[in-house]
Amino acid sequence: MKNELAGDIGLAAGKSQYDAQCKRILANKVILAWILKYTVKEFEEMSIRRIKQCIGNDIMISQVRVDPGKTNTSTFESEKIIGETGEDKVPGEGEVYFDIRFSVYLPVKGEKVKMIINVEAQKDFHPGYAVPSRGVFYGARMISAQKGIEFTGSNYDGIRKVYSIWICMNAPDYIGNAVSRYLIKKEDILPGIQDEPSEYDKLTVVQICLNPRSQKGNRLTEMLNILLSSEMKAEQKIRELEENFYIPMTVKMGKELNQMCNLSDYVEEIGIKKGMEKGMEKGMERGRLLQQIEVIQKKFRKGKPLGQIAEEMEETVQVVEVIYRLVQENPSSSCEAILEKLMEDRMSRSVPRP
Repeated sequence: MKNELAGDIGLAAGKSQYDAQCKRILANKVILAWILKYTVKEFEEMSIRRIKQCIGNDIMISQVRVDPGKTNTSTFESEKIIGETGEDKVPGEGEVYFDIRFSVYLPVKGEKVKMIINVEAQKDFHPGYAVPSRGVFYGARMISAQKGIEFTGSNYDGIRKVYSIWICMNAPDYIGNAVSRYLIKKEDILPGIQDEPSEYDKLTVVQICLNPRSQKGNRLTEMLNILLSSEMKAEQKIRELEENFYIPMTVKMGKELNQMCNLSDYVEEIGIKKGMEKGMEKGMERGRLLQQIEVIQKKFRKGKPLGQIAEEMEETVQVVEVIYRLVQENPSSSCEAILEKLMEDRMSRSVPRP
């Protein structure tokens, strides 16, 4: 159906644009600074302003590939975003990109210690795999891709620590707003080895669960629920982010929030339109079947055989037979009752048998 196909294309395009805009919003340094303060233990005691100064100018959105052998890429200087590209795809296979990847430089004893951060936005809370498992894979890729870039040969002490941070929207009510860290820790089976966390503390996965209905949470989940809300208008978001979270709203970020909210409205509008079209299509199909049932009932009650009814309706015997048999077995039932039985029969035949 042309309208349905157009709706599918429009909905997919709208979602794609919305996803891209969502990443652009999250890639603002002030937003990243908020995320780092509440998820990266090395930044817990720093102010948002100071953390923002530690974020490098190599923020990349959907540009660095996750796949082995394709992660290393050149970096460019920019205040906020390196660039943005679509996913290169071939039939049956899609390239996977880090949503957002960037470097931070932690001041330690007069030096700047580099770490590599990945932030992912996950709208489907149950994507078919455990988010921490995928986070471990992403973190491992960020580590293995450092060979020849951050360290060479067997100088494994040069490995930069990585964080893979996953923002999971639409968390179920039993989870609500929650934040968990998954990290490497030393456990002594037989004590004696000196504990040097810097030697093994190289990978941490963080999962942030968002649920705007939940009463629990912290400053980060409150801020992200407002920022990523699909229901709140841009004007309200801007006001709350400025007044309650002291996030300075630049002209550019305000425009981006407006664009994201407009796209959210567009996706909802296309989705509703598509749903209405499907509903209308189902309604038309139901009306057509009720009309067929009524005609077959009348002809059956006049004593006409199956073949004659099919010929008079200009249909094949196979098409008429299913309804004819139901009318024959339920001679006093209404058209609606026959239709329900017909639907049940179709459902039972479409469900695979064990």
